[in-house]
Amino acid sequence: MTHTAILFSSFGGPEKQEDVIPFLRNVTRGRGIPDERLEEVATHYRALGGKSPINEQNRDLIARLEAELKRRGIDLPVYWGNRNWEPYVADTVRRIHEDGHTKVVGLVTSAYSSYSSCHQYHEDFRKALDETGLKGTVEIDKARVYYNHPGFLEPVVDGVKNALEAHRTNGHEAGAIEILFSTHSIPTTMADVSGPKSTWEKGSGGWYVAQHEAAIEYVMRRVREDLGAEHTPENYQLVYQSRSGAPHVPWLEPDINDVIEDLEGRSALIVVPIGFVTDHVEVVWDLDTEAKESAENKGLAFIRVPTSGSDDRYIGTLADLVEEAVTPGFERRAAIDVPGALENEGSTGACGLECCLVRTPEGTFA
Repeated sequence: MTHTAILFSSFGGPEKQEDVIPFLRNVTRGRGIPDERLEEVATHYRALGGKSPINEQNRDLIARLEAELKRRGIDLPVYWGNRNWEPYVADTVRRIHEDGHTKVVGLVTSAYSSYSSCHQYHEDFRKALDETGLKGTVEIDKARVYYNHPGFLEPVVDGVKNALEAHRTNGHEAGAIEILFSTHSIPTTMADVSGPKSTWEKGSGGWYVAQHEAAIEYVMRRVREDLGAEHTPENYQLVYQSRSGAPHVPWLEPDINDVIEDLEGRSALIVVPIGFVTDHVEVVWDLDTEAKESAENKGLAFIRVPTSGSDDRYIGTLADLVEEAVTPGFERRAAIDVPGALENEGSTGACGLECCLVRTPEGTFA
């Protein structure tokens, strides 16, 4: 076992009202966005008391991961470092080094391939090593994307099944139910280059879209197998949320609220946050508040499926990623794969060196 520690890294979030604007300045650094514009986004956090749920959720994930690793006989400490708020990655890397660790597994709370959801974490780690002067002394190996791990997908399957059963109990037939699988929108130029250079194609959506579509098809196939075709809606689609940035810059569409407003012939709606790991601000605000309100305006019965992070099978996913890194011969678990992904990712399934390299001028809120 060459790795001796784990760096658990996430987006970060404010802890109190006075943190909100400084946090959003960190998120949008280099983009010249005035505080007046940031205050528009700040309302989402302020409605929750200025405290992002992501912090407690990450603390909970770390505690459960530590317990699972202990159960498996893996004695590795888990450190926590964020991109945009305390504890920052660089400060955590200093602690890791002070504690005597030089080779670290990097786990992140994003399951898919794109600049902002994958490659930027590589950059976070590199910048932290540069800032601390520890480049060449500490090595951080980011674990692979895990959109295809059964421990991430099976909780979604169960969530959709439970929602369908609840709607059916209330008199909604399968043909009258729409299922919307929601994920974070990103600029189309960022999506098109998500994946190795050999796969880049304008207008394709890249691996980011392909991975989501593959995950959705897996979920719906499993639901159909368990409930039967007669109880499984044929009406389902991938939608996007949480768009930010200049209006003239194209982002992935359609927006979830636009789709809801255009729905006809449906009596019930299931929203599945398949692009997210925990119920942080964008899930609580964009789905549980705005999308729910859109559904109510259309007279649709609304159920939002839980994110995978609340399920112990997701913790098993993170533990498996650690084992892939530290245990020779540990079997890589994947329920699905985008065609060609394994070949491009390499034998370990880790991100390729030329994956998702291009960053657009527009970032994302999370």
